[in-house]
Amino acid sequence: MNDHYYIGLDIHKKSITFVIKTKEDELVRQGRVEATMFSGWVYDELRPRAQRLDDAHPLMLKAITCSKKKNDRLDADKICDLLRCDLLPRCYMAPAEIRELRRVLRYRNLLVREAVRMKNKVAGLLMEIGQPYVKKKLHRKKYFYPLLEQLPETQNSVRELLAISRMELALRLERRLLKELAKYSLLAGRVERLQTIRGVGPVLALTWALEVGEPERFTSIRQAISYCGLCAAQKQSAGKDQRGPLSKQRNKHLQCMLIEAAKLAPRHNETLRQVYEHEFARGPRHRATVAVARKLVAYLLAVDRRERDFEALPPAA
Repeated sequence: MNDHYYIGLDIHKKSITFVIKTKEDELVRQGRVEATMFSGWVYDELRPRAQRLDDAHPLMLKAITCSKKKNDRLDADKICDLLRCDLLPRCYMAPAEIRELRRVLRYRNLLVREAVRMKNKVAGLLMEIGQPYVKKKLHRKKYFYPLLEQLPETQNSVRELLAISRMELALRLERRLLKELAKYSLLAGRVERLQTIRGVGPVLALTWALEVGEPERFTSIRQAISYCGLCAAQKQSAGKDQRGPLSKQRNKHLQCMLIEAAKLAPRHNETLRQVYEHEFARGPRHRATVAVARKLVAYLLAVDRRERDFEALPPAA
């Protein structure tokens, strides 16, 4: 009797199609389960019950299973065959604790984006009625509410819209989420070490720690840069090498945070300022910003791997 079975799961939002086979390609069972679960929940539930559990890389799997006839049953069967032959393209699945904290951080980033959108909308409404204002102070309570009282009575509708657009709750919740994330023992020491790099703040350190998960997953700096979406897509054929714009295959949350940090980091870090000036002398400004972001990735990965504070090298002779 065969004690080992290979199970392929094709997970969707409303259903899960499964195929069970033996090592000799003998079909044991196949079917469909109505469910509304995501891959992370399924992974956590099956982890203690499976001898080995792998999460397939969706993009690489799509290239392998590209065929004229495609349905959920065939997809599950192909996943099972790839797993049985040890050819399944695997992707990294972060631990459950990291994924939970990462969910909170991404929600915090959503609140920040919405608050900025509403702040811009408030500025647009004030411009429509010709009311002068200081944009840097619009998010401050002591400036915003006296500004509303200065509006003429004929602009009552605008006053109501401005009061609705004020996202005080979102701003308070954003600050509270950031403080609570920094208190976790799982991240406290790691985030402190990452902030020893001049130009790296608490938000970037938290984003790096939660989006990367385990730094050992990267064998080189090039892999980390590719994961962050800071390199161009490569197309090579017949000895011809073509490079396009920045690749869309990336972690968009980490890429966005690194680009934003790279715009400010040269002001606080002399080495990063030199990198920026060197690249800016050779090309456009955005290329210099990407070069600084790549350097930040190298620093973050080095500190995270060695588990010790950042130490700048002495200047070369």
